[in-house]
Amino acid sequence: MADAMITKKGREKLCCAHAGDSTLPKLKYIAYGDGGVDEQGTPILPTGEEVSLRNELFREEIDEHQYPVLTTCEYKHELSKTELANVYLSELGIFDEEGDLIIYKTFLKKGKDDDMLFQFSIQEIF
Repeated sequence: MADAMITKKGREKLCCAHAGDSTLPKLKYIAYGDGGVDEQGTPILPTGEEVSLRNELFREEIDEHQYPVLTTCEYKHELSKTELANVYLSELGIFDEEGDLIIYKTFLKKGKDDDMLFQFSIQEIF
């Protein structure tokens, strides 16, 4: 299983910010989709070139973040019982406040029943 990947756009923004030529926009949104697997159900490996989810279904502001260690930021979000009920999810992305995809992850299909809360967390490790 592949780790979440910082996209090319995310790396470009980090590079320019480290050089002092720009500031980094806040990571603000999480998006979910069902386009992260191939026809056999195998997760499609991220390339880093992604600018969007393959098939975005839902986007919302990130609920919270925390620092498990000083070089890692963990972003968390919870889907309510009604959000994406009876859907199979297989990809997620973190977008900054400018709308750019910064972190992308694919995974095995996960079905969400209509009486379940789903909690997701994704870590950005430096």
